[in-house]
Amino acid sequence: MQALHLYREVCKLSAQSQNNRLLASLPQPEQERLFPHLELVSLKLGEVVYESGLALEYAYFPIDCIVSLLYVMLDGDSSETAMVGNEGMVGVALFMGGEATIGRAVVQSDGFAFRLKAVTLKQEFKRSEALQNLLLRYAQALLTQTVQTAACNKHHSVPQQLIRWLLLGLDRLPESKLMMTQGLIANMLGVRRDGVGDAVGALQAAKLITYDNGTMTVLDRPRLEKAACECYFVVKKEFDRLLPDVKAS
Repeated sequence: MQALHLYREVCKLSAQSQNNRLLASLPQPEQERLFPHLELVSLKLGEVVYESGLALEYAYFPIDCIVSLLYVMLDGDSSETAMVGNEGMVGVALFMGGEATIGRAVVQSDGFAFRLKAVTLKQEFKRSEALQNLLLRYAQALLTQTVQTAACNKHHSVPQQLIRWLLLGLDRLPESKLMMTQGLIANMLGVRRDGVGDAVGALQAAKLITYDNGTMTVLDRPRLEKAACECYFVVKKEFDRLLPDVKAS
């Protein structure tokens, strides 16, 4: 039971952040079977968790980091389709019948995660109805985020896309700041860097954020939410509907 003890000790470090909500919401029997197989790993900014077309060896359950799911074009351009933090897991293809994905998973905000061997996850998924229900509902919520991201990128302005991206990121982090260069944000959103620069400048002028040396800090979250398009709220509402027991710590 060393892994179970380790998980609980890590969670005690910060009741606000050091917790993966999917793992924490599992019934005790599932936790006792699954947790001994968890491995605590450190994920660095920019680290590729998995690459397009390659077999997935692990599932990752973020604790205080964010992993971006990206679609990469043949010419090397990319855009984010979804982001995963302490509300979820990276590697849903493992229990959806696939062994690989068409996208890339890259660490957007560094921190810690638990990883689980693919074979162990699939075995437990087949065994546990509780785990099946939880992960399938999470997969549907993740699909909603993917679809809404595509709609937002098509129909809304760069400042609106940036606000959606910021709010979703903040929901998955314990602090009101993100470490990210404008170039990386442009890659995530799939837009030109100067467009991101203009959007950041507009949000700073409105005193909604500050941006300094790659650190973006939100000054007024309520006003930022008022400026957001509906896409952020659609994703949040669907997540709350599908996973009502997966609450923030």
